[in-house]
Amino acid sequence: MLHILQHSITTLADAPLEITTLDRIKDLVNQVSAPQYSLPVFVILFFAMLIGYRKWTKPLIFWPIMIIFCVIYFGMIPLDHNYAAIILKPDNVPITIMILSLIFFTWLSFRQAAINDTNRELGKPLIEEDKDDKVLCWPDLVYIELICMVLCTAALLIWSLYLKAPLEAPANPAGPPNPSKAPWYFLGLQEMLVYFDPWMAGVILPGLIILGLASMPFIDTNPKGNGYYTFKERKFAITVWLFGFVIMWVVLIVFGTFLRGPNWNFFGPFQAWDSHRVDKLTNVNLSELLYNKLLHKPMPTGLIQREWLGITFMLFWILAIPQILPKIIPFFGTLRLRMGLARYNLMALLFVIMALVPLKMVARWLFTLKYIIAMPEINFNL
Repeated sequence: MLHILQHSITTLADAPLEITTLDRIKDLVNQVSAPQYSLPVFVILFFAMLIGYRKWTKPLIFWPIMIIFCVIYFGMIPLDHNYAAIILKPDNVPITIMILSLIFFTWLSFRQAAINDTNRELGKPLIEEDKDDKVLCWPDLVYIELICMVLCTAALLIWSLYLKAPLEAPANPAGPPNPSKAPWYFLGLQEMLVYFDPWMAGVILPGLIILGLASMPFIDTNPKGNGYYTFKERKFAITVWLFGFVIMWVVLIVFGTFLRGPNWNFFGPFQAWDSHRVDKLTNVNLSELLYNKLLHKPMPTGLIQREWLGITFMLFWILAIPQILPKIIPFFGTLRLRMGLARYNLMALLFVIMALVPLKMVARWLFTLKYIIAMPEINFNL
């Protein structure tokens, strides 16, 4: 009798579980969530959002989509414990609030831009011109600020009581947490460390971000759009700025928060975080692709001889591309005439460097490219 019972238990344990439609959907989402698939999807949605901003911003279109998104986003919590563990983690709750806030305020700004662009075409007054938005500091503004302060204090108090602060044990160099993550606002930079050397991802790129933000008022002298919402009159500026903020910052923060697990491996939202998982890395440098894969030759010993292709590419990308763009794209020619040589060169330099980041990420996914220039002898890798 005992033998029969043991055999029955073994048979049930070895029997394959029934795969439901929900399981298939979860597996598909896990596969599509990989950055080589999900980031291009985000880019396509981003440009579709810009192209069709007059349609999707209509309340009858946006709010049903927003409700469906929230139902799926929060409705999956009771259906999968791995997903719930990620979404409901106290550290990650502010990121959910950030995502919802970003969606709402992006819609609000583009909705007003769509109305203004349509009104300007029809000869009607702009939203900002058609209303008196003057408010007295006392008592109107002070009362509003007081009410907001009380509401925010109450919300933070309830939040702190409901979600305990995720305090951990004192730092132990012998046993660091896995994964070791930076604060959420630096997770975009930490994600870039996968594709760039630390000096590039941690020093050069943040420095260029600060330089670009500081120089923006001097580069962009277009008076259109000051004091009112518009997209039609500021397409290039808004597209570049939003791409840098949404795609290259917020999306990378979402990746680092929800999808980067132990050992900084990439996990789908419905996958368990396995600390013993090891992903095989076969990344190669551009020089290795050239000599070993393409020419089937041994690597040269000299630095310049070995890395001449990467050096040539970077010099061409940084120095030549800004000067070629006005000749092949009339819009950039107009920009150079309007902005002047100095402002245009600074803008174009920042533009091509920003474009290099997603280009390097795509090269990693398609060609397993690690470095364009690899000079470990002098600690210079790009």
